[in-house]
Amino acid sequence: MKNDEYFEDLKKLNFDIAEPNSGHEDRFLEKLDRRHQNKHPKKGKLRKLWIPLSSIAAALIIVFFAFGKVFNTPAFAKETGLAAVSPQMKETQDFYSTLIERELKSIEGERSPQTNKIINDALVQLETLEKEYNKLKKDLLESGQDKRVIYAMINNFQKRIDLLNQVLDQIETIKQLNTQKNETNII
Repeated sequence: MKNDEYFEDLKKLNFDIAEPNSGHEDRFLEKLDRRHQNKHPKKGKLRKLWIPLSSIAAALIIVFFAFGKVFNTPAFAKETGLAAVSPQMKETQDFYSTLIERELKSIEGERSPQTNKIINDALVQLETLEKEYNKLKKDLLESGQDKRVIYAMINNFQKRIDLLNQVLDQIETIKQLNTQKNETNII
């Protein structure tokens, strides 16, 4: 009953519900085939276009890689670490780096058979802190200058300086003990 009402509504709206003539589908498919054949160029023409386009693409790729190598040199390298954040952070990084270098030179100047083990242990710990700092540099790039990462980087510099100061204090203690030992041997 519902279907009958549906068809009655379609008739009222003047919808065409008649079946197409026989062979309609075949004629339609033939027209599609003819249009399809006219739109596609012959394979010879396509090949003629393909060769110059591929050679241009290859040349562009070579140029891209050549310029990539040139502009990836240290002169064109971007600042990394804290220096990439702001000029003030660059100053902070430079300050800590200079201080660490100065402390390392002082420690190396105090190297002796008695202090050799302490200094070598400190250098191993410094290398570990340097690896952590390199990971933090990657995190900084990925996080978009997250303040927590910046704080961790500064904290890393402070840990290195504290480590070097402790080593200098230990070296000073060893020197004092050696001096006292020598004084008692003289007396």
